[in-house]
Amino acid sequence: MKRAGAYLAAVIAGLALGLGSALWLAGLWPARGTMAFGDVDVGGWRSDFAVGSEAADPYTRARVARHGLLALAKTEAVYFTRATDDTGAPLREACTYRLSGDPMPAGWWSVTLYDGQSMLPANTDGALSINAERAGGGAWSAVIAPKRPADGGLWISSRGAGTFDLTLRLYMPEAALLTDPNAVLKPPRIERVACEGAA
Repeated sequence: MKRAGAYLAAVIAGLALGLGSALWLAGLWPARGTMAFGDVDVGGWRSDFAVGSEAADPYTRARVARHGLLALAKTEAVYFTRATDDTGAPLREACTYRLSGDPMPAGWWSVTLYDGQSMLPANTDGALSINAERAGGGAWSAVIAPKRPADGGLWISSRGAGTFDLTLRLYMPEAALLTDPNAVLKPPRIERVACEGAA
């Protein structure tokens, strides 16, 4: 009887450990809303170059499916996500940020804002993304804020986003980016300008 109890305890412990580790690695438990995961980190922008490839493990595929990411092969597009500003503080709707960068090592690029559930915020501003066409060919900057800036420049609306993250998509990336991303990519900067209620 003791032996049967020990076997039963071992089976239950194994199931709990296996299920818990699978949920954790897939980003399902504890709940993590951000796609900022992977082994590639360039200035706080994180990526997993296995996304969209046959080499992606089941946990990576689960995260991609959970976040609804249309993942292309890395030779066609790579995705970098960031959930913090340059000081390491979480990105949140109550703050205004300046996102700035230089030309990207890709044929085309975009930056899109997603809320804590990895969804587009439910607002009607029509300003949840910027891209290479709108930014022009040189250095660029955009304001991330819940209200349109008075100067009429590039704007990403965070209205209704709560705590959010940004996804940088690089389409048709340069080959060197895939082999040495830290040497090739100069990642966009995210400067916190002000926050509501801050002195």
